[in-house]
This record gives sequence, structure tokens and C-alpha cells, in this order.
Amino acid sequence: MSDRSRREFLAGLGAGAASIAVLGMNGDVHAADSKSKPNLLIIHTDQLSSWALSVYARGLLKTPNYGRTVVHTPNIDRLGNEGARLTEFYTNSAVCTPSRGCLLTGRYPHCHGAYRNNIEMNRDEVTIAHVLKRNGYETGYAGKWHLDGQPKPGFLKPERSMGFDECRYMFNRGHWKKMEESPNGEPGVQPYKVIGNKNSYTTDYLTGKAIEFICRERNRPFLFMLSLPDPHPPFTVREPYMSMFNPDDMPVPNTFVADSRQRGARRTTDQLKIMKARYCGLVKCIDDSVGRIIRGLETRRLLDDTIVVFTTDHGEYMGEHGLWGKNRWYRTAYRIPFLVRWPRKIKANTVIDRFVTNVDVQQTLLRLMGLKPCGREQGRDASALLTRAQSKWENVAYIHHSTLGSAGIFTPEWEIVLTADGKHMLFDRRADFEQTKNLAHDPLHARTFRRLRDRVIEHHKELKSPAMEWLPKT
Repeated sequence: MSDRSRREFLAGLGAGAASIAVLGMNGDVHAADSKSKPNLLIIHTDQLSSWALSVYARGLLKTPNYGRTVVHTPNIDRLGNEGARLTEFYTNSAVCTPSRGCLLTGRYPHCHGAYRNNIEMNRDEVTIAHVLKRNGYETGYAGKWHLDGQPKPGFLKPERSMGFDECRYMFNRGHWKKMEESPNGEPGVQPYKVIGNKNSYTTDYLTGKAIEFICRERNRPFLFMLSLPDPHPPFTVREPYMSMFNPDDMPVPNTFVADSRQRGARRTTDQLKIMKARYCGLVKCIDDSVGRIIRGLETRRLLDDTIVVFTTDHGEYMGEHGLWGKNRWYRTAYRIPFLVRWPRKIKANTVIDRFVTNVDVQQTLLRLMGLKPCGREQGRDASALLTRAQSKWENVAYIHHSTLGSAGIFTPEWEIVLTADGKHMLFDRRADFEQTKNLAHDPLHARTFRRLRDRVIEHHKELKSPAMEWLPKT
């Protein structure tokens, strides 16, 4: 923390409530108590699977190698234990760029424009930062953005930061392991092989910048998004995390095939265990950083007046089905963590098993905060689920994957994936938890296949999706 920020932090320790001026959507200014509008903090990670968080691992007791907690994440767990844990939260596209666009706009990939990696989001999109800024919020962002096209690292300027005014530590893409201030005062990165220390390791560095922002003395509410580029590869992390977990303790997925190949990489069981142990170290580092943030909010007496969201863009297969990373269509890449804490409206230990997705997040949070969404969102308002005020809800999550020419749907009973090349998939999610038996071409399930196929087609037809060029032929 800088000297100036430290002075601001200490000066604000005894600060009480203050009145603020809130700028409404119509441009009017009205007085409000400082606690009338909550702060919003979104902690967003990259490629984090639910099995890597102890708050979720306990709920995956379906097979011998699920439900075995290998990383204890008490700080992340706290957010769910003192708030809500969504057990059926899905990304609409298990790829970095489109997933992030869905979260920030409430719109599907082909609509917000960033339908595959490394292409920019439409410049006229309305993000949650735009909406909150119009409502008098101070907005900031630190970490990976991945919605501004090809630049790497591509540190953003306010004119391209899509509503996030403080964006000095906001970079377009990359997974460096060391960040630091350069001689000219701008942030700088080091080659991937260079690993920082407790101050300069990227997760620690960005967490420090987040704490400086959220603990700053101010007279209006804030939105801050901390986007950590871990635990995405490369699977390296500073000590003690790098050697914190023993590879011999790592469970091997039941669907792992030794020496399987993905993108030319050869993996053995021993290599898998080493990679998984390092991945767990990355997750533990993230959890400790979340703990630092929570303590900072507590010290400033801001925690209960801040909606804290923890989530990710997609999961990591880590050898399941012989796959690495996130592409393809299995559950592990799509069903991801989503935790939200705000005791003012969300009761502790709220468990939501309804299907909620990335496109639902923007208007859900805005409605929870008592604010009007922009109106362009294509998702659903799930705020009543969080407050236990509503039980009626359609359990469905739609898949959009333009890069692989596919579209699909998750329901409690089924997952269907339709592909342009005819390699369709249908899984019975209750009878086949690990998705090992493709029923797409099974005559006994032809009626189910047609029913779900028609549902997918109708969804894409309503959205005027480019997938309609091939979906009717499936």
C-alpha cells in the first residue's frame, strides 16, 4: 500500500456515516444517506473449477473422486456461508472473452459482439459499470479484462474501459506472474517465467491495488472489480504455495486417460498430479487474497455495506475426459462457482439450486441494489431467489459456443449439445454424473433429443443467433 493510501486508510478508520449525492439515471441529483446504496465488489477469477473450493467440493459427493476436498478455502467459503451459494450457476460460453462479456452486459455472446477470444466487445454495450456510474458510483477495475481485442497486455485508458473510471491496473490479456511499478510510474509486467514475491506476485499485487481502492475515504458508494488472471495456466505460483500441496495427494479423475493428447501435449498420471497440486496452490493463494480483502473491508467497517461477489469465467477440466483447459462441452467447464454476501438482504447459508447464468448477473445485482437496469439485458432477474422471495423459476442454462460451432442446454435432467458438424451429445445428468455415455444417437432417447433440440432452436431463433444458419438442419 502506498504512503498516501495508508494515510487515507488510517484517517478513515473512525469515519462515520456521511451524506452523499447520488446521480440518478435521469441525471437528477438527490441527497441520500451513505448507507442507502451498497458498495459492490466483484472478485472474478480465471479458469476456476468448483471442485477446487471446499465450499463446493462438499456438494460433489457423487463419485469416489468428487467431493474430496484438497484445498481448504475458508475465506471464499465465508462469503457463501454468510451469504448465498449458487450450486447450479453456469457460464453461457466456457471461453474467457465471451463469458466475461455476458457477465458485464447481461447479453449473449453474439449480441455483445465478443463471441470468441481476443475480439473486442461492441463499443456501444452498456456494462454494469456504466449503470452504476450514472447512479453516482465511483468505479474501478484491476486485472485481466480480455474484451478489448488483441492488445497484450494492453493497459486500458478511461476512454476504452467501458465505464470503469479508475483503470490504471486494468489490462486486456495475459497471465504474468509478476507485476510492479515501472520507473515512469506505470504498471509493468515480467515474462511468464519470472515469479514475484508476496508484494509483486500478480494475485498479491492486484489484491493490494483493490484494497487501496476500496479502503479509500470517500463520500459516495463504489463499484470495484478485481479480475485475477489465476488459476489459469501457466500453473506456477510463488512459494509457499508452489510446494504447499503434495502431488501424491491429488485425486485423479475417473475419466482421465493416461497419455491422452490435447493440443499435442502428452500427459501421464504423474504429470497430472503435479499440475493439479500447483493448481491447488494457485487457488490457495487466491483464497488468502480474498481474506486480505475481507479484513480490509472489516477494518473500514464496510463489509456489511458491500455486496461481495465471487465467481469465475469458466472451469478447468484438469484431465477429465482426457481434456485440459475449458473448451468442449462437459459440465466441469460450464458449472462454476458463484457466491454473494450482503447481510442486509441475503440470509446466511442461503443455498440456491436454481439454474442461473452469466447473462442473469447484471440485472440481478442491479435489482438487488434497488437500481433500474439499462433495459438491454437478455437474462433474467434472479434477485428474488437471493432474498428467498420467489420460488417460481425455469431451470435452464443455454450454451453458446460460436468458435466450436455448437449450441446447447443444461436442465436438471439433461445436457444436450448440437454441433454444426453433426457430432451431437446428449447426457442423462442424473444417471450419468460423469458424462461418459453419449445418448444423442440412442433410439430409446430420440424423443428427448428432439424435444431438447427444439428448445435450443427456439432460443436461438428468438435471439436471431448466427447459429440459426445450421441449427435447423440438426
